[in-house]
Amino acid sequence: MDWDKLRIFHAVADAGSLTHAGETLHLSQSAVSRQIRALEDSLNTTLFHRHARGLILTEQGELLFDATTAMVRRLDTAEARIRDSEEEVFGELRVTTTTGFGSLWLVPRLPKLYERYPDLKIDLMLEERVLDLPMREADVAIRMKEPSQADLIRRKLMSVRMRLFASPDYVQANGRPETMADLSRFRLICQNTSSFQVSAGATLVQQLFTQNLPSTLTVNNYFGVLQGVLSDLGIGVLPDYVTEDFPLLERVLPEIESAEVPVFLAYPEELRQSKRIAAFRDFVTEEIIAYRRKLKSQAAAE
Repeated sequence: MDWDKLRIFHAVADAGSLTHAGETLHLSQSAVSRQIRALEDSLNTTLFHRHARGLILTEQGELLFDATTAMVRRLDTAEARIRDSEEEVFGELRVTTTTGFGSLWLVPRLPKLYERYPDLKIDLMLEERVLDLPMREADVAIRMKEPSQADLIRRKLMSVRMRLFASPDYVQANGRPETMADLSRFRLICQNTSSFQVSAGATLVQQLFTQNLPSTLTVNNYFGVLQGVLSDLGIGVLPDYVTEDFPLLERVLPEIESAEVPVFLAYPEELRQSKRIAAFRDFVTEEIIAYRRKLKSQAAAE
């Protein structure tokens, strides 16, 4: 099959429109349409259903789109490896992690990375869904469990625990619980038990919900929980790493915490030689080491 025709087909299928695909490819709509018709003739099949609101892939079109998507991702990988020089770090790096870890831990540290590599372009995807690294939905991932996908290089970065925190103003106005039963006098802020979260966090929340809680605020990510705590709304269930950037938060009921949650960095085996991956991996590792040292220093001081 002619690659040019496949490239045009992929753009049309991705855009769902001849016009939009033509704008992306810098071709006229008629030129795009001719190429699609020629491809359909060569395959002796129909690839699109034509509708007034756009184009919809036929079953045969979906099969071909799956194939061209895999080809495009392979080409992206090859381009990334070719563009990585031996001494420079530049270009796009697609990083995925959870909303909480990305917004509360990673983003505040990125200025140091950009200062070191000013030509780096980071596309940060914060979502709970685990993206498919071998299929190049992202280049590198930081996740709260060991990835199960094959052909991945993985490294354990650290472990975190979910703990209870409150703002000084909230504690001053409402007091401090001394036992778990005392939570019946306080508002709890946490992720909803039905929202996607690490199992250790969900287990802790379920345990807390067995108390006679008078009021709750549930959010679908830890960034929202933190904002609720900072707004003096109640006692929040938060990962322990937030205390580094929000040292004024007070831990309550220190005997209550979740089981350990491992944090892993992973990337595809085929990107082993990528300078961008190496730069990001080494930077995150350095920040983790600095974070651990700070925790040990604080523990020693206490």
